[in-house]
Amino acid sequence: MFFFYIAEAFRSIKSAKSSFILTTISLTISVLLILFSYIALQLSDYYSSSLKSSIKINVFIKDSFTQSEQEKLVGELQNKIYSDSVEFISKDIAAEQFINETGEDFRKILDYNPLPASFVVKISETYANSDSLNFIVKDLSSLDSVDEVVFRERFIYKLLNYIDTVKVYLFLITFLVSIIALYLVYATIRLIVNSRMVDFETMKLVGAKLSTIKIPVIFNGLLAGIFAGVFAYMVFLFFRKQLLVFEALETIFNRNMSEYLLIMFMTGPVLVFIVSVVTLRKVSLKI
Repeated sequence: MFFFYIAEAFRSIKSAKSSFILTTISLTISVLLILFSYIALQLSDYYSSSLKSSIKINVFIKDSFTQSEQEKLVGELQNKIYSDSVEFISKDIAAEQFINETGEDFRKILDYNPLPASFVVKISETYANSDSLNFIVKDLSSLDSVDEVVFRERFIYKLLNYIDTVKVYLFLITFLVSIIALYLVYATIRLIVNSRMVDFETMKLVGAKLSTIKIPVIFNGLLAGIFAGVFAYMVFLFFRKQLLVFEALETIFNRNMSEYLLIMFMTGPVLVFIVSVVTLRKVSLKI
């Protein structure tokens, strides 16, 4: 019986090539819309994660800072739940960094080093948000021997807010794209079913079972879904080749390729199956 269904599906394709091609095109567009929306979401997550992992806060120390106080403060900073890593910048290192960055050697004018020692606290991604950062600055400022706390990367914080806003819109777009994809498939399958109503009525008259009528239509759609996955994969490979110049995209593609393959080759058949079952509910053995 299985081979009969397959044979009927291929016969249906042969007798209605235009409908099969239309279904395949609709499914290919649907799969690509969902795939690229998903990639856009991952890209926003990638940049958000990269920005969050680069957030650092400078903790400047009072000039009276002693070696024992340094060891104590290092332990306190490392034990902070929001601290990912701690780096100590001595007065000499601070002077070298200043000279390298500005090209000006203040030692030619001054006989002492006016730059303070400091700690650079790298913030954990989990706490890289506005509420947490405001709390962290206040918490660090309250520590003994701390003269000043400087958060110089507020522009990163603004970028994170923009990315979070973009992610909300991307979720909405992905949802709308999924609805559009579902409707495209539904409209196409419904067109095919309506065009074959005469055949269905004939099959009823000769005593065909309901499964004999419905299953070949479902197989027809599943084949279209498989072809759509292949075409979507070819389009994806083309765009991937063009976009590999972007390091972020290359990283995302390499990391999530298995997910993309799953979307490309499973979305079409799953959409068709769901839509076919819903559409064919109206088909009955009543004449």
